[in-house]
Amino acid sequence: MQEQRQVVTVDSTASKPNNFVFVLLDKFSLLSFASALDSLRIANRMADRELYRWTLAGEGGELVKCSAGTTFKVDSDLPELQRDDVIVVCGGMDVQVATTKRVLNWLRREARKGLKIAGLCTAAYTLAKAGLLDGKRATIHWENADSFAEEFDEVELTKSVFLIEGNRMTTAGGTSSIDLMLKLIAEDYGEELANAVADQMIYSSIRTDQDTQRLSTPTRIGVRHPKLSQVILMMEKNIEEPISPSILAKDVGMSTRQLERLFRRYLSRSPKRYYMELRLHKARNLLMQTDMSVINVALACGFASPSHFSKCYRAHYNTTPYRERGAQSARLSV
Repeated sequence: MQEQRQVVTVDSTASKPNNFVFVLLDKFSLLSFASALDSLRIANRMADRELYRWTLAGEGGELVKCSAGTTFKVDSDLPELQRDDVIVVCGGMDVQVATTKRVLNWLRREARKGLKIAGLCTAAYTLAKAGLLDGKRATIHWENADSFAEEFDEVELTKSVFLIEGNRMTTAGGTSSIDLMLKLIAEDYGEELANAVADQMIYSSIRTDQDTQRLSTPTRIGVRHPKLSQVILMMEKNIEEPISPSILAKDVGMSTRQLERLFRRYLSRSPKRYYMELRLHKARNLLMQTDMSVINVALACGFASPSHFSKCYRAHYNTTPYRERGAQSARLSV
């Protein structure tokens, strides 16, 4: 059967296709990479013209393995680029290890030419480590947000699905790569082409940089009580210096007993227990994703002493912070 498609007419004064260089870091996210690349491919198909071209690069210029274990043959080592090229760094698991000195030096060198540089998924870490996000807003996958915020004070971290700040772009991972690419396609060749690409991908809800990457905690866990939602948000914003349940209750105009009943009804735990779990979850993220000392992790999560932190951590995770850190270090060294 002959394939039928409607060609979108685009106006362009460009003398040559836009060139994208996808830099695949070790254990990169296949979904983030494929979402971005296929958006460009479909744009070419819908316009019946080569609007975009791309190459794959990786440190060493040979093979790079994605987080799913599949190996990709890249086209080149880290190349010398032209000013109008676009770099797209693709991150994923263990991005701290994949962010090598050679990658950082190459990014800094190319950035001095004024290139546009994007970081997909966790690659915002790589851009920040290279100093390319200083004084800018950025986003990163929510699972890495705690460690990123601790390490990069000079970057304004947001919860957006993607952000474009001048010639720097970051995404939260997953399908947010599609949203970024649709935005770029629309800027380059118009909304009609971007919408046609979205239709081809069965992507019915195009997001903007005003959309957040996760549902709010109250929505995610099914809480609909407005005062309880307020308390949960206050807890999330005050991890380093926890607020007592009595003050939280007072701030939303209810008694401590009423607050206890709401938590029991909607979350099957006390306010104190829920707050502790939030703090321990952040602590685990910091232990797994940063080289912060256990003492500093404890302080960042509102624990006055390492011994109290260790006791609470072991009760919740059935291991100590020191063993967790040791197990993570052993895993990364394999």
